[in-house]
Amino acid sequence: MKKETENKLAYSLSADSMEVMPYVPYMLQDLWSLGSNPEDIVRLIEKYVPLSKDTRVLDIACGKGAVSVSIAKSLGISVCGIDILPEFIDIANKKAKEKGVGELCRFTCADANEAVLSERGYDCTILGGPGNILGTWPETLKKMRDTLKQNGLILMDESYLPDDATGVPLKYEFDQMTHSEWLKMFEDSGLAFLEEVHNDTYDYERESKMIAVRAEEVAKKHPEKRALFEKYVQNQLDQSDDLTDRVVAVTWALKNTL
Repeated sequence: MKKETENKLAYSLSADSMEVMPYVPYMLQDLWSLGSNPEDIVRLIEKYVPLSKDTRVLDIACGKGAVSVSIAKSLGISVCGIDILPEFIDIANKKAKEKGVGELCRFTCADANEAVLSERGYDCTILGGPGNILGTWPETLKKMRDTLKQNGLILMDESYLPDDATGVPLKYEFDQMTHSEWLKMFEDSGLAFLEEVHNDTYDYERESKMIAVRAEEVAKKHPEKRALFEKYVQNQLDQSDDLTDRVVAVTWALKNTL
């Protein structure tokens, strides 16, 4: 794995370095959904994408497949999920079979930066909260747009600072932009803004506590790395506080107009 890819992967999962990454699947084992709210994604696809047996969805950084499986199960359409962690892909395949949609879901273990170069012709492309793993935000939006048909839908899970909150100190080092800055970037990237869904019902605190329990378990097995796991948990708690009190978690719905 390239060093740049390693850094992006670590950052996408709130890790400071790749040293903690072998233990992340264990610490996240109690969570199936790791990004977007599956119900919100299903609703937005149903609202903005003309559905047929030929409708295709691309789920970049799909994690354990919660969104992909929910789409296939609820809408009966084909979904391709890509993630770089083989442990996550194994779970995604298992969940798809359990839910009876194994034939509609195709999960691939790959670097999303390489995979998006050949994936084309989708009706909807999703990036569910891993940050800008595909490069800068303009680069990320271009790569996503290139995977779509004309008028295809982008769904992207991110967060923003309210326009009147610039200079607000954050506990976690978010690459944070204001609401207006996001909208301007969408316009410059040839994307029409359709809708934003605020993810204000997500229980970040509960999730952080579940991760903390698993981190303590793995710290007991590897006491020499305790500080590493404690820092990972602290990153989760800091993000939780920011997302609760300082920044706005959102799913953007955008249309490819080019």
